[in-house]
Amino acid sequence: MSDKTLGALILVVSVAIMAIYVWWLLLIPTSWEWFGMSLRWWAVAIPVLLAVLLLGVIGAWIGWTMATTPPPPSFEELEKKEAVVEEKKEEVKVEEPKKEPKKEPKKKEKKE
Repeated sequence: MSDKTLGALILVVSVAIMAIYVWWLLLIPTSWEWFGMSLRWWAVAIPVLLAVLLLGVIGAWIGWTMATTPPPPSFEELEKKEAVVEEKKEEVKVEEPKKEPKKEPKKKEKKE
């Protein structure tokens, strides 16, 4: 499925959902009930419930991430590590690797 086709499908489905929701919230007869409550009440209650649950899940995820992620090293530790690395660089002189001559591939001899 191409991106344009998928985009058109998402557009059509979104517009249909909006139209159904507006009908459900504003145009549905008030006499229609579900579990003893008006369907208009459910049109407000269900999205509010979903929004609260979504915020709770996001908050729980943030808390779990913060609780399980180790703290970053302090600036003092980073400065000490950097100083040690600088000292090692000064002590050890890095030698350039010697270049080996290129090996030519062996030629196959023709048998006569």
